[in-house]
Amino acid sequence: MSSYMSRLSALSRPRLLVRAARHRLTEFNRETSLRRVFQGEAVPAPGQAFSALFDKEDAMNSARCTGGAAYSPARHVELLAALMHEAQIAELRIAA
Repeated sequence: MSSYMSRLSALSRPRLLVRAARHRLTEFNRETSLRRVFQGEAVPAPGQAFSALFDKEDAMNSARCTGGAAYSPARHVELLAALMHEAQIAELRIAA
């Protein structure tokens, strides 16, 4: 198991969020989705995006746990789906 997958599997998130993110993966488009996640920033290369997404998701989860007004379940699902996608890309690159 790659470090990407191990970091991803170590996350403890509500089952509903994870299921929604997995469902989102079926129609995931890296370019448009990451452009939306990074809001105007340049979309990082596949190997570099994972760490930035992980940090953004961690901040989003903190907002969820504390009941922060900035929390958006839809955005959280998008971040989790992006993390899953980037981990899949990393697995494919490692396997090749």
